[in-house]
Amino acid sequence: MITPVFDAPLLLVEGEERVLVAADLHLGLEYELRLGGVSIPSQTGKILAQLLGFLAEIKPDRLLLLGDIKHNVPRTSWQEKREIPEFLRRLSAQVLVEIVPGNHDSNLADMAPLGVRVRASSGFVLDNVGYFHGHTWPDEKVMRAQAQVAGHLHPAVRLPDPLGHSPSRPVWAKTHLVPGAVQEHYGFARDSEIIIAPAFNILCGGLPLNEPVEEMRGPLLTIADWEGARLYLLDGANLGTLAEIKAVQRKLS
Repeated sequence: MITPVFDAPLLLVEGEERVLVAADLHLGLEYELRLGGVSIPSQTGKILAQLLGFLAEIKPDRLLLLGDIKHNVPRTSWQEKREIPEFLRRLSAQVLVEIVPGNHDSNLADMAPLGVRVRASSGFVLDNVGYFHGHTWPDEKVMRAQAQVAGHLHPAVRLPDPLGHSPSRPVWAKTHLVPGAVQEHYGFARDSEIIIAPAFNILCGGLPLNEPVEEMRGPLLTIADWEGARLYLLDGANLGTLAEIKAVQRKLS
């Protein structure tokens, strides 16, 4: 059973083990913002406290960090070198921690303390669920699993409020694989369910799925049926499918 945690960008997958999944932490993002003239205190301690709180409440068997644990590429900032090893050590003292590296995770394996397992960037399968970040094509075994979970895209939706503002809000996207797209790359067809997780770090922003996407951002935009994707806010509100959301927007414009 795959269930979003209420009011949090976390996924709980229950099979033989209970796996808590968080994607796109982007620790060290503040360093890049600082270089651009925006001064924000490090959020690593806050994110650690949030995750430790959820671990104490949910008590999973393992914590899976689904890519982009760090932010800066290709170099690693002094902030990341100082904060990430201790961040992972604190988490691994409470639960088994596993990582599927994302496109921002260069040098992460060198920073991971003993006891933290860094998987291949092509993903892995646990309890018949395939996990991958989403920036690159996953392993064939991941695609043959009963269901898939990915991150990377920071899915969001942009909805105007009564005052005319249009902030983007993070969403869960739940859809199916496109059999033809899978067939073209892997030589076999799959239409299993896939869930794309929002970014855990709220400073990351998001990719509004109901607006034109100008860059591919990896295979996820090809292999998932986005028009049929059902979008959910973090509080569980069902916004309908992406196609339905777009149709309403066209009527209101």
